[in-house]
Amino acid sequence: KQWYQRRVRGELVEEEERMNYEKRMGKKWLKDLMAIKTTFVKEYISKASAIILVFKVPYYDDENGVRHNNWYYEASVSISVGILLCALNNVGICTVTSTPMNCGPALRRLLGRPDHEKLAYLLPIGYPAETATVPDFKRKPIDKICTFIE
Repeated sequence: KQWYQRRVRGELVEEEERMNYEKRMGKKWLKDLMAIKTTFVKEYISKASAIILVFKVPYYDDENGVRHNNWYYEASVSISVGILLCALNNVGICTVTSTPMNCGPALRRLLGRPDHEKLAYLLPIGYPAETATVPDFKRKPIDKICTFIE
């Protein structure tokens, strides 16, 4: 387990994230990230009790080699992860939803997953450290995100 976590963190995620921070992200993006005090260093991956990698699977081939589409797989994965996050939270386990840019193919290869699977979420999970903090984000008012029709 520790070998995978060290490999995922050091060789795959942080290597790609360093490139993201140094070359791919714009100045505005980097400035916005300063508010939540995040960098390319993802220490939480190796400190977590476990990591869950969730892949999207757009299709599968049955035992006869016939391809079948998984319709609505994007929504299904997101809904499933939302339910998982609620369940984890209910028993006191926390995570940070992470979708490290550009390291999906390397993670897929590390785990021996098929080429058509795409990384959707990387979820380091565990009980929170006593010193853990959460950014104080303000929610948008409901009327800014919903339209109600009577």
